[in-house]
Amino acid sequence: MKITKIKEISGKRFRIYLDEEPAFVLFKGELSSYGIEEDGELSEEAYSGIMGELLPKRAKMRAMKLLKDRPYTVRGLTDKLVEAEYPDSAVNEAISYVQSYGYLDDAKYAHDFVYTYKGRKNRMRIIAELNEKGVDRDLIEEALLDELGEDPEEYELAQIRKFLAKKNYDPETASFEEKQKILASICRRGYSPGLVKKAMEETL
Repeated sequence: MKITKIKEISGKRFRIYLDEEPAFVLFKGELSSYGIEEDGELSEEAYSGIMGELLPKRAKMRAMKLLKDRPYTVRGLTDKLVEAEYPDSAVNEAISYVQSYGYLDDAKYAHDFVYTYKGRKNRMRIIAELNEKGVDRDLIEEALLDELGEDPEEYELAQIRKFLAKKNYDPETASFEEKQKILASICRRGYSPGLVKKAMEETL
């Protein structure tokens, strides 16, 4: 394979191009270790060592470090490794590695997420955010059922009641304009006007 270009990314990291295509990123000291020079040839042995041993090992270490700092979904961690320019094969191996030890679990992530935000976010917002993070819809629904129960409307009504209490809402003294302002404020959080009105009427 022809080494057609070596591009410096930072003082220590270099992107290697093979046959005009970006192939992988190495550290400065590794260029000499694998005999990598621009316009030179990369042997099959060196290529196998880089792709089959060096980069998968590094990707695993990077994945473990990221997970030590905070939890990730499979998609989130995959995106981070791809962003760091690890080849797909190294990314897949790293993901399988951390999953095998239980460090990466979308079902647990969904449960923890719902548990953390159930008092601050409505059901639809939780679903939207977990979906954006790549969590499977079945896992989301399972987490919602376990954490919120079978009656999503009652869950959201309970949240709306808390917002009304925080705003010191008193239907007997609040003017029409104040009621409309409170209604709009809570609806902006993603709650349906019908549920908000229902909670406001219950207060009566």
